[in-house]
Amino acid sequence: MNKKALDAKKKAVEEITAGLQESKSFSIVSYHGLTVANLTELRSKLAEKGAHLGVYKNTMVARALKAQGIEGLDSYLEGPNAFVFSKEPQDGPSVLLRFSRYHEELVLRAGLVEGKVVDEKGLKDVAKLPSKEVLLSMFCMVLNEPVAGFARAVKGVAEKDSESAPAA
Repeated sequence: MNKKALDAKKKAVEEITAGLQESKSFSIVSYHGLTVANLTELRSKLAEKGAHLGVYKNTMVARALKAQGIEGLDSYLEGPNAFVFSKEPQDGPSVLLRFSRYHEELVLRAGLVEGKVVDEKGLKDVAKLPSKEVLLSMFCMVLNEPVAGFARAVKGVAEKDSESAPAA
């Protein structure tokens, strides 16, 4: 094998390794049967969420996973696969799940979410989770409710007292 090909392979492994280190989720999907237009559409939808889709040789991905000490995904590295890296755990899987509803050629296979290997069902479960911002707003609402309830009770008592007071 010539030096140029070896350098290209090393660069691909380094790119995948960097993606794994920077991402909170890594998804493996089968894209056999999707058109170039479909893949372009998928890439743009992923980019809107800050995720990145790459098509690499399975052997290069296997080397990068091995270099990171990640095991359990080798059985999914067969056939034409695409790989999605996303900075938030649910961003990539949620886009993939929505896209696969309209394009049955896209099949979620497995992935890595915050360092844990998950299968197809696990990816779908992660995809259904609300985003971090939604979870934080839900939490704030839960914290705010007791105070708001107390304020409504005090207001109700004040209004009741003002109605029962004799007019001067």
